[in-house]
Amino acid sequence: MPVSKPRKTARVAPPTSAAESYKPNPVWFKPVMFGLMIIGLLWIITFYITEGAFPVQSWGSWNIVAGFGIAIIGFLMTTRWRS
Repeated sequence: MPVSKPRKTARVAPPTSAAESYKPNPVWFKPVMFGLMIIGLLWIITFYITEGAFPVQSWGSWNIVAGFGIAIIGFLMTTRWRS
């Protein structure tokens, strides 16, 4: 009786583990992240201390939005922070 040929199976690469795909953040990531949070906070504090004269007088109360926007970008960067 003839012997059938075995099927050729495609070789499947083993799944990569989380340790192999881990890449730490670049060196500049943490200083930029914390810097944005601090700059946003200082922007808002400056606005309140100078009673709206600084950082940008023509923006008025929109300076608060700008300060929070800068700080929120820093906080959003924390979701990508890998030590």
